[in-house]
Amino acid sequence: MTIISVPYHQDEQLAPDHLPLAGDVTVEVPFGEATDRRHRLVQVQAAVAAAVAGAGPDPTVVSGDCLVALGVVAGLQRAGLDPGVVWFDAHGDVHTTASSTSGYLGGMALRWLVGADPELVTGPLGLRPLPEERAVLVDARDLDPAERDYLRTAGIAHRQVAALSAADLPEGPLLLHVDVDVIDAAEVPGLRFPVPGGPGGDTVLDALRRVLATGRVAALHIACPWHPATGQDGPVRARLLAALAALR
Repeated sequence: MTIISVPYHQDEQLAPDHLPLAGDVTVEVPFGEATDRRHRLVQVQAAVAAAVAGAGPDPTVVSGDCLVALGVVAGLQRAGLDPGVVWFDAHGDVHTTASSTSGYLGGMALRWLVGADPELVTGPLGLRPLPEERAVLVDARDLDPAERDYLRTAGIAHRQVAALSAADLPEGPLLLHVDVDVIDAAEVPGLRFPVPGGPGGDTVLDALRRVLATGRVAALHIACPWHPATGQDGPVRARLLAALAALR
């Protein structure tokens, strides 16, 4: 198993200690004089896709946001796989540029994977959109009205962490995506978008083990959208990432 570290939040390069888990490969993007944000985002995801495609079987990718899942899926596709996605997150991440009131791009990552706004990142990246029925959204306890409206009629399945079973998963190879904010905010310090009332870390780990036990997880993506560490944040985060990486 190869651990790929992607120290970026969108197109912002993060400090070396932001992701306290040693990687075998670290993605670095030479932006040069590029200032167009969309172009920079595509560059980050293209570098991730290349790293995943060249990593061999079962890579674990650790990054600063959920958008990196786009590059992971593109990399798996380049390696000849047709993955579905199991998306653990406190948020829905199913906004589009038209529906989002905040404009935060990380809140669009799953929706982009299933084909929305292709002109921005996924089209230039060469990512083939996933059918909605190939995606399972797990938890998503914090949904905006537009996201609720979309999920009512979308083919994306919506499940709770404790109840998730192998029967809920799409067939074939899987990307297992875990935004650490799926865990109750009291257990994960310094999150950018903390959401209280979530499942505990042990409950999340148990659910992830059930997915991994299928033997169909082609890649694990751990997204860490948190602020720079202060005080004892660093050791707590390091233990969490070590526990997640050890699942493989």
